Amino acid sequence: MRPFLKMENKEDQENINKTPSKMARIAWPKAKYGAIIAVILIIIINLIYYKDFFLSIFY
Repeated sequence: MRPFLKMENKEDQENINKTPSKMARIAWPKAKYGAIIAVILIIIINLIYYKDFFLSIFY
């Protein structure tokens, strides 16, 4: 009975990393591209919010 449990756990570990079938057809972007886009968005939003501050530096 003990070897059967080990074999079952091994199959569970293999299935953990598999992508679900409905999600497999979706083209997911790489994580580094998402991080770059997030940083760019944060910079753009901060420039919009603090544009008066940045404009006052140059005048």
